[in-house]
Amino acid sequence: MLHRFTLALVFAAAGWAAIIPDVRGAIAKNDFARGESLIAAYRAEHGVTPEMVEALSWLGRGALAAKQFDKAETYARQTQSLVLEQLKQRPLDAEPHLPLALGAAIEVQAQVLNERGERNEAVALLRKELAAYRSTSIHTRIQKNINLIALEGKPAPDLDEREFLGSKPAALAALKGKPVILFFWAHWCGDCKQQGPVLAQLEKEYASKGLIVVAPTQRYGYVARGQEAGPAEELKYIDDIRHKFYPDLLDAATPVSEANFKNYGASTTPTLVLIDRLGIVRLFHPGQMTLDQLRAALNRLG
Repeated sequence: MLHRFTLALVFAAAGWAAIIPDVRGAIAKNDFARGESLIAAYRAEHGVTPEMVEALSWLGRGALAAKQFDKAETYARQTQSLVLEQLKQRPLDAEPHLPLALGAAIEVQAQVLNERGERNEAVALLRKELAAYRSTSIHTRIQKNINLIALEGKPAPDLDEREFLGSKPAALAALKGKPVILFFWAHWCGDCKQQGPVLAQLEKEYASKGLIVVAPTQRYGYVARGQEAGPAEELKYIDDIRHKFYPDLLDAATPVSEANFKNYGASTTPTLVLIDRLGIVRLFHPGQMTLDQLRAALNRLG
């Protein structure tokens, strides 16, 4: 039988862990007052912890989604302030909650500015934070938000093509004259596996228009069931996944580079990028897209 003190620790830990799902549950009901009261009660008992700060960041995300921009900005600024206090005691990536909280706080503040019509200010904020956190795990998330706001209508960034699977990738500059879809995917990503057949069908339908699919991926340091793996072992595993789950996309060049994900801000997999015949980005979309959505985007290119 567990000692009473040990049981108390177990129950306390369970309570600590519940703050994030409890706050998210309140947000799902659009009950921000409930979320605030949960965080206040937690803070009174446990003080400021990384879990509490992440829970606060969810209030910012929820308010942004609800288009309550003033409230979202307030939550985001509070979150960032608390993260900065925590960073006086530990590096950002020393545990998982603070990077999620800070990334969300920066994202919400930028998106609020953009929603208010202050696009240049939003991009400036993001670029400032990118410079500050370039060597941390939130680099890609910040770059994603820059791209969400500013990449469409701009020339597509070059790809790092030094390492690849399948056919040797052509430089994007060499593909001008053809529409290109970049399909950023990960070997562990279930949504990517669902996206694959959609892209294969699209490739067939638009073959006469010269559509090219390029499928950048990267290493994550592990293989099946989270087992740690060296670079060579993981590369073989990625190739096995290609053949098993993407048999109709094996002709798609597959650059393998973390730099591509950082440059394109592909912190969500899949991320889809549509490039027109002049090499200009016309769509930047984190997450899955349906066949009809992609058809519509391609048809807009003419």
